[in-house]
Amino acid sequence: MFGDIYEKLLKDLQSAGNAGEFYTPRAVTQFIVEQVNPTLGETLLDPACGTGGFLVCAIEHLRKQAKTEADERLIQDCFSGIEKKHLPHVLCMTNLMLHGIDVPSNVRHDNTLARPLRDWGPKERVDVIVTNPPFGGMEEDGIESNYPNEFRTRETADLFLVLIMKILKAGGRAGLVLPDGTLFGEGVKTRIKEALLTECNLHTIVRLPNGVFNPYTGIRTNLLFFTKGTPTKEVWYYEHPYPEGAKSYNKGKPIRIEEFEAERAWWGIEADGFKGRVENEQAWRVSIDQIRAGNYNLDLKNPHRPDEGVGDVDHLLPEYEKLLVEIASTRSKLKAQILEALKR
Repeated sequence: MFGDIYEKLLKDLQSAGNAGEFYTPRAVTQFIVEQVNPTLGETLLDPACGTGGFLVCAIEHLRKQAKTEADERLIQDCFSGIEKKHLPHVLCMTNLMLHGIDVPSNVRHDNTLARPLRDWGPKERVDVIVTNPPFGGMEEDGIESNYPNEFRTRETADLFLVLIMKILKAGGRAGLVLPDGTLFGEGVKTRIKEALLTECNLHTIVRLPNGVFNPYTGIRTNLLFFTKGTPTKEVWYYEHPYPEGAKSYNKGKPIRIEEFEAERAWWGIEADGFKGRVENEQAWRVSIDQIRAGNYNLDLKNPHRPDEGVGDVDHLLPEYEKLLVEIASTRSKLKAQILEALKR
């Protein structure tokens, strides 16, 4: 009960601008955790844990599997988190305690990216990573030198993706939120995506619509799911639609877990190579050969949607001219109002 109240408080803090950059919609964290499916005995990490949303979802997921006190002790110690900023770190610790974690000492206040990549040893690798790394942000000068030359960048989300590939165990699974920019970006981003598709099986990308993180950012986001150890042969895409009648999300109408029912039903089983998956209006697949031919651009549009062409020029030109007239009229009215105000 208190945990639920606290989560609502975190959402209110987001609205107040105090912790908004740290809160991921509950529906997103829950869906990612469900599909990555951590199990008792596995180790789990959120390297950018914010206020602990992913960790709490993972703990609740594991508790559904627990049958004994020994299982509960496993849950107390199986996860870890790292958070750079002081306020969300404190909020995360409190959040975990309210969700039954006695002493959340395995959540550190630190910058995960400040540690050289080569220093992460085999004993620190984990079975599961679920996270929403900060996107749209840049790390301070010098952080990029902790990474190999071919992956050096100051973009936070890109560095986290490199880190996740490193610290997953062979056979380890990851589910994370990434912006569109990572999917279509070139240069360093291309090299990172090539490494991801070579070292891991990027089996699924769920493309979220605009507004999932409204009103705090308008950046479009995606949910990436991959398993380390085998190269990617094909990537399945699923375009998440708005609920019927909706054109966006907002504070009063956020994304809800019930909206993911179609993805849940479609998902299938990774162990059999997702043989049960079928293409439909929302889902399609792309071979690794197609992705290589496109220079590792993963920003691929739904082929089942009508082509959004530029339209008929004979129709668009009159519309454009009409807009110009309206703009000129509005400008004249505004100018007249300003001049009138100056005379007073």
